Amino acid sequence: QVQLVESGGGSVQAGGSLRLSCSASGFTFKNSAIGWFRQAPGKEREGVVCTSASGALTYYANSVKGRFTISRDNAKNTVYLQMNSLKPEDTAVYHCATRKGATCGSTYYPAFESWGRGTQVTVSS
Repeated sequence: QVQLVESGGGSVQAGGSLRLSCSASGFTFKNSAIGWFRQAPGKEREGVVCTSASGALTYYANSVKGRFTISRDNAKNTVYLQMNSLKPEDTAVYHCATRKGATCGSTYYPAFESWGRGTQVTVSS
């Protein structure tokens, strides 16, 4: 069974940093694209960033580009999201997800089919 478990969320002041982790099991992690998504109360779910299977290709939402960095360690079946210069608008539940396939990009977001339960990120002004 595919399993994704997020950790690392918390509360931080604007301008601060957090690093989220996503631990994966139940599938061939090294062959699969991984993405981070977020959802705030009353808002649509937003694709934050995704990474290809090798980690060579990444695709960031304009709202986080330059502030967030995704990375993956295929030997550990883990993907990370380093979040710097956090803003109150970043407050949301952050989920990691995966799909069958190695390539990422916003075109593929509807195909991300397996999800973690999420971790809360709260940024105060």
